[in-house]
Amino acid sequence: QVPLVESGGGLVQAGGSLRLSCAASGRTFSSAHMGWFRQAPGKEREFVAAIPWGGNTYYTDSVKGRFTISRDNAKNTVYLQMNSLKPEDTAVYYCAASYRSSREIISAQNYDYWGQGTQVTVSS
Repeated sequence: QVPLVESGGGLVQAGGSLRLSCAASGRTFSSAHMGWFRQAPGKEREFVAAIPWGGNTYYTDSVKGRFTISRDNAKNTVYLQMNSLKPEDTAVYYCAASYRSSREIISAQNYDYWGQGTQVTVSS
């Protein structure tokens, strides 16, 4: 098991910033591929960003240039820095961990461990 605990969500005005954190425990964090997903009301869960254990980063087009994913293996933590937030970024954000191949890193089916989610609300 890899318990994941997100924090950092909240209410922010459009144009503002938030930093989400996801703390992991249990299995070796440094060898995990880590991802962030989000789910808005009435919509399916969608990929936001990912960072494999090797350190490359991947983003969905709608957040490129605004969001930054990073990881601190010494702290077993992955971060999502979100800048220039828009109302359409409103969703529950989930972090996830995978020990499978990184070839499907943008697919939710590739992840075995999920956090409980943290709400991000962006007001216009």
